[in-house]
Order: sequence, then C-alpha cells, then structure tokens
Amino acid sequence: MSTQSVDPAILKKAQEWLNPEFDAETRNEVKNLIEQNPKELTDAFYRSLEFGTGGLRGIMGAGTNRMNNYTVGMATQGLANYLLQQFKNLPEIRVAIATDSRNNSTKFSQTAAQILSANGIKVYLFDSLRPTPELSFAVRCFKCQSGIVITASHNPKEYNGYKVYWDDGGQVVPPHDKNIIAEVNKIQSVKEVKFKGNDNLIKTIGNEIDEMYINTLASLSLSPEINRKHSNLKIVYTALHGTGVKLVPMALKKFGFANVNSVKEQDVSDGNFPTIFSPNPEEASALKMALDLAQKIDAEIVMATDPDADRVGLGVKDDTGKFILLNGNQAATLLIYYLLFKWNEKGMIKGKEYIVKTIVTTDLLADIAKKFKVECHEVLTGFKYIAEIIRKLEGEKTFIGGGEESYGYLAGSFVRDKDAILSCALFAEIAAWAKEQNKSLYQLLIEIYVEFGLYKEHLISLTKKGKEGAEEIKAMMVNFRSNPPKTIGGSKVTLVHDYEMRITTNLQTGKTTPIEFPKSDVIQLITEDKTRISVRPSGTEPKIKFYFGVRGELKSVGEYKQVIAKLDEKIKGIVEELKIG
Repeated sequence: MSTQSVDPAILKKAQEWLNPEFDAETRNEVKNLIEQNPKELTDAFYRSLEFGTGGLRGIMGAGTNRMNNYTVGMATQGLANYLLQQFKNLPEIRVAIATDSRNNSTKFSQTAAQILSANGIKVYLFDSLRPTPELSFAVRCFKCQSGIVITASHNPKEYNGYKVYWDDGGQVVPPHDKNIIAEVNKIQSVKEVKFKGNDNLIKTIGNEIDEMYINTLASLSLSPEINRKHSNLKIVYTALHGTGVKLVPMALKKFGFANVNSVKEQDVSDGNFPTIFSPNPEEASALKMALDLAQKIDAEIVMATDPDADRVGLGVKDDTGKFILLNGNQAATLLIYYLLFKWNEKGMIKGKEYIVKTIVTTDLLADIAKKFKVECHEVLTGFKYIAEIIRKLEGEKTFIGGGEESYGYLAGSFVRDKDAILSCALFAEIAAWAKEQNKSLYQLLIEIYVEFGLYKEHLISLTKKGKEGAEEIKAMMVNFRSNPPKTIGGSKVTLVHDYEMRITTNLQTGKTTPIEFPKSDVIQLITEDKTRISVRPSGTEPKIKFYFGVRGELKSVGEYKQVIAKLDEKIKGIVEELKIG
C-alpha cells in the first residue's frame, strides 16, 4: 500500500497535523507515517474517535483516530462547551478527574484539567491514580456536573481512553453523549482548544476521599458479625499493576478481613503491565500468578481487578480443592443471590426493590429476583444504562444490586458505575457467609443451580483490527440482520430482537413489536428451548462478540458435571452450526 493509494481526504487530514500548533514529537510521528507506513496512516486518520459504551478509547499515538493530547484536548474542549451551555445558570461548574496506571494517563488528566480550568470550570483532580468507581463517588461527593477518568479499562497496554460522567456519577447516556460529540465535531482546529489553564481553579484531592469512600462502602455490609468470626479467611488479591492496589486491601480490612495476601510483583502500578500479556481479569492468564500463590498458601478465594478497578475476576476451589475461575455470569449469580437472600432475611424487601442486568447477562438473575419478589430490569450492554435506571427510579424504588457478564457488579447507589473495590469486599463476605454454613462458594453456586436450573453461558470474541476489520464486522452484522437462522441447535428460532431497528420479530407469526430501548447494534435470537444467542460489535474494542446462553435442569448436586458437559456440547454444536470462530 503506497501513499498514492491513501484516500486524499485522509492524507489531507494527516498533513494538517504537520502544522506548528502540534508539538514536534507529534509532527515527526505523522511525517514518518506519511513517508513510511500508509496503512497505519489510514488507520490513524480515517475517522475520529467517538464515544461508545465506554466513552473515548483507542490506541495511543498521533492521529484523529488515536488517543493523544490533541484528541483528549478537543474532547475536553467539546465537553467544556457543552457544560457551559447546560449549566450556564450555576454560579460554579465542577468536574472531578481521576486517572489509572496506564502510560500517558497522568499527562492526559493534567491536559483535561488545564483545559477545563481555562474555560472557567472548577476541577477536582486526584493527586495520584484512583479507581474509576471512586471517581463516580467523587462526582457525587463534590456535587460536580461532570467527571472524567483517563483509562482504557482492561484493554491491552497500547490503549488508553477517556470516560465522561454526568452529575449523577454515571457515565454519559443519550442525549448527552451525542451532544458532547456534536460539540467536539464543531471544533475544526486544535487552535480552538484552550490549553493554558488557571491553576487557581484546580483543587487536588486524595486521602480524605479514600476514607469517605471506604466508609460508605462498608455501610453496605450485610453480615458484619460473620465477617468478624471469619476474619482469617485466606484471600489472595492482585491489582494487575492497576489502581486497586491501595483501596481493595483497605476495603477488605474495613469489612473485617485480616488475611489478605497480595501478589507483590503485580502491586507495582505500571502501564506496561510487565508480568501479564493483558490486564483483563476475564482472561485466565492474567490470574496465573495469583492462582499459583493461592495454591501455595492454600487460600480460599482469589480476586483480581483490572487497571481502573471497575471489574473483578474471581477464583474459587472446586470439590477437588483445585482453583477454578468463575465467569462474570456465575459471579453475578452469587452476588445477586446473596444480596436478595440477606435483604429478605432482614425483612428489608418491602415491594419497591429492584435489580438490573444487561441483555447479554444470564437470565438466572431474573429467576432469582422473581423468587424474592424483587423486580428485574433489563438494559442494553454498558453499565451506564444500569446507572440510568438507578437515576430514573431514584426516590421511587430501591436499587439493591446489578451486574453484567463482563465482570462488572454494583450494590447500593452511592456509586453509579461498576465497582470492583466494593465487589471484592462483598465476594469475601459471601465466602465467609458460605463458610459459616460449611460450604464453599463453588458448592453454593451449584446449590443455586439445583434450585433455579443450570444456566451455562459462553462468549466468543473475534478481533478485527483497523478500517478493514471495521468493515468486516459491519458486513457480519448485516448478514445476521437480513438472514437470521431458522433453527439453532435443533430448536426453532422463535424471536429475533433487533436493537438497531428497535423491533422484535416473531418468526412463527410474523408479528413485530417495538423495543423500548435506545438504538444499539445488537441482534438477539431466542429459540423454543430458551437458548439465547446475542451478536454485537464491541463499543470499545475492534471486536465482534457472540454470546451463547443455554439451560438445563439439575436435579441434584451430584449430577452437576454430567449436565454441564451436555450443555458444553450443545454450545459447541451451535458454534459449529453458525460457523463462528
């Protein structure tokens, strides 16, 4: 691929980055792309980064489609312009900013703080790296109108990102997300960005917020006396070089747990993530060092948080004493079951309580909620939609907890995003509660399956990088939308939920009904035997994801392995049938 083959519009956009308003390092990087790497040049400039389910996120480097000081600057100026419009009647507009351990995160957060303050906006800037959920808490604590956290969550080390929060402490949702982008798109040149800030409007915050946050989380403990009794529960925790390194041990201690063993090599906050291939607690390789330590010291539970500490991976012992990793649906099942059981036991369920799950998260959560006479709301993928429900129902109904299959969970409404700090403390509490009944977390999960049915989920993510990959993903979605299969796994497809068109089609009757959700590029197929297949492009990564959910009856604990094997075979057959992978 030569420069001559590059779209002239893309080349023109890249050449604009050779102008003096860009620093020398950026100009040199773009110059090298133009002269030596036209394919990478196209990927860097063929589009501008947009807010997806996780905000602004991309590979770091020069270009409109990259995370750098200028894309961060334009996003922040656009945000500032929007805040000044939306809150023009307030005497002071406030924004809190936090950052994770990734390379350039501190620089990007300082850039954002300077631009906001240059626009007359008060900034509360954390003194060092902090978890995403604490940023959400700070937005609410300081009565801010917005918040920013610089993070790419669990993405590989070359990524960084920029998540925007609204005045309720939740990530921006429609119409604010699109309106912010519209303001960003109005900025035609970085010359319009006010980079020179006002230090008098930037207030540094730190330990005092940590204490308030941890104390608030501790108020959500439902079994403090059991925690004290089992304070020596042997826990292994790893921060995976991220922001959980300080606050997870603090939270565990506050909840009453004294025997916390960290993976020392991974306590080091480092954006290169030197001990792991990927800082994603969904991947078994990320937890290897923690699992090795757990086996060595005979621990009872293993937990790992991603770089910005909003997701947590969980390891438990099976009936042979070997550690296995639970997936996000299984962990969410344990959490929701425990919360509802304890709320019911304490007489706290009054008829106005609810939980929330996403459309690709296990239906077992809805079954559990039904048993305890608690409403279950379903939302699009992305925790911001869970926060949106909490906001809508605030003052009318009580949020108990919620979760999504991608390892994000929340209890209570003090924070409005998934919270791995709280989740780690609660999972330790659930382990102590199970131990009090002479059970392990593994045994507790299987007993839940016996009561409600054995739900088995599986996820396949296909990575398709660059402009060509984006076009391939788009073509795959068009094919599923226009030619849905008639049968899956020998069972007729009865319903097709098209969240982009916002229509559900009954394939047996031909009848269509509207979907009362915002538009989202997701297709769901439901069969007669309640198998559920969901297909969606990731909003934060160059991936298309396939979610599989099947169910079987489990009559006794002893039949677990036999039934799970049958469900695994069923999923394998469906994957082959749909030619995925």
